[in-house]
Amino acid sequence: MELNFREIEKKWQQYWRENNMYKVETDASKPKYYVLDMFPYPSGAGLHVGHPLGYIASDIVSRYKRLKGFNVLHPMGFDAFGLPAEQYAIQTGRHPADTTAENSARYREQLDNIGFCYDWDRQVNTSDPKYYKWTQWIFLQLFNSWFNKSSGKAEAIDTLSAHFESNGSSGLNAACDAHEAFTPAQWTAMSEKAQQQILMNYRLAYQRDASVNWCEALGTVLANDEVKDGFSERGGHPVEKRMMRQWFLRITAYAERLLGDLEELDWTDSMKDMQRNWIGKSEGASLHFKLENGSDSIEVFTTRPETVFGVDFVTLAPEHELVETLTTEDRKAEVEAYVNAAKNRSERERMADVKRISGVFTGSYVLHPFSGKKIPIWVGDYVLAGYGTGAVMAVPAGDQRDWDFARHFAIPITEIHEGADISTEAHTSKETRLKNSDFLNGFTGYEAMKMAIAEIEKRGLGTGKVNYRLRDAGFSRQRYWGEPFPITYRDGVAYALSENELPLELPVLDDFRPTGKPESPLVKAESWVEAAQGRRETDTMPGYAGSSWYFLRYMDPRNDAEFLSKESES
Repeated sequence: MELNFREIEKKWQQYWRENNMYKVETDASKPKYYVLDMFPYPSGAGLHVGHPLGYIASDIVSRYKRLKGFNVLHPMGFDAFGLPAEQYAIQTGRHPADTTAENSARYREQLDNIGFCYDWDRQVNTSDPKYYKWTQWIFLQLFNSWFNKSSGKAEAIDTLSAHFESNGSSGLNAACDAHEAFTPAQWTAMSEKAQQQILMNYRLAYQRDASVNWCEALGTVLANDEVKDGFSERGGHPVEKRMMRQWFLRITAYAERLLGDLEELDWTDSMKDMQRNWIGKSEGASLHFKLENGSDSIEVFTTRPETVFGVDFVTLAPEHELVETLTTEDRKAEVEAYVNAAKNRSERERMADVKRISGVFTGSYVLHPFSGKKIPIWVGDYVLAGYGTGAVMAVPAGDQRDWDFARHFAIPITEIHEGADISTEAHTSKETRLKNSDFLNGFTGYEAMKMAIAEIEKRGLGTGKVNYRLRDAGFSRQRYWGEPFPITYRDGVAYALSENELPLELPVLDDFRPTGKPESPLVKAESWVEAAQGRRETDTMPGYAGSSWYFLRYMDPRNDAEFLSKESES
């Protein structure tokens, strides 16, 4: 007798739907088990094979745990905001609200046809105002907070204002951008605008001018992982570096907590090492090299301060703010051409491409902080603007990339290690004793490091410092299909909406295509932009804004009073 699997499947899927078989309720009497799938972008006319490839495995686990008596939460939803959905809408000539709704319905139909055991009562959609109300709420919590390094946690921005009123900027251990010190009296005398500009240096969600990946064809800033070989991964369009005012999340404030909390995770050692390398903690010193002509200096961060007497040149990132002013007239054309070419390479590409050596001499010099020797200033794309200070003290005798650079450009190399052969490569060991290093002669690198930092601080040349490879997360996109920022501007100052004004809904735009300028299509919604409270922010949040917390919302998806109740979390 032939097995009529199609009729059997149809019968039982209908039964599962009618009886809501996979609906899960809070039940403390059963052990709980959460099976989470990465929810899909509804940016196509249907699922691709990669979706069920992973979903089948998690569905098997869900069914097994349910049969073993667990209260299983296995939800599904749609990552409906962001660039993929918007590009699909542009390509089809339809509004993204229509295409995402249509595609989501099609995705669900296909997922049901496969027979997955999802609790669809908990479905979320990141482009639903009832959902992104809480994405905006999370942003407000970050905007209205600063990170207190002493307590190791975020605190309300009002407590920071109170500290400034009583103590000025002194006695504060905070994660912040640099600014000038001030007294309580000076704080009180500042205008509202000046005070808000100071507070912006501390907020966990903050604005600053930054060098970003600008894609004119897509009309938006792209993250580093969205750029490959100077072109956008989506569409293959040219990408260039550009300075723009952007929103950021100050995740660097949590670097130590991220490192510490890794120990508590049940992850493989290789996975933990990958995370540690991503955070990239480095201990060393911040050191100032005074310019030969002028009173200014170049600040560098080095993890090897004990090699300071081996500095043979200083290298600036192509995006460094001093490149233009330090370039002499006779070097101007060559430096500008090099900088423009470097703008088309992503930081990821520059970090990975260790064999390609390029650079250009600026024509200017700094003075060695200890010996006073003239040291040439170069520009090289192996130096990244976002790491450290965007400038390095190059020690070819002790660093391979510096050695390669020096050999390529025939820069003389100072030997600083006893018995080391640097004819074919750099000598990177810290166990070797130093020579040609003044007060550090005869000490190993390990011994000399603390001595060098102490002397640097004693002479006022810099300070000991901990640095991280981790960067603050860019949070602005110049696109239409995303969460509006709950921010308005008055006199150029950003002010947050109150929580009871959420959600700030995205206006309906018939023409949502990029303008071709470094601005969001939302500028076209003039009546929406010019609000009673001030001019609204026209950038939107990136695609990952809503997808960073969806796993929490599944636990309490219909709660309009809070993004997650304590009862649901427990």
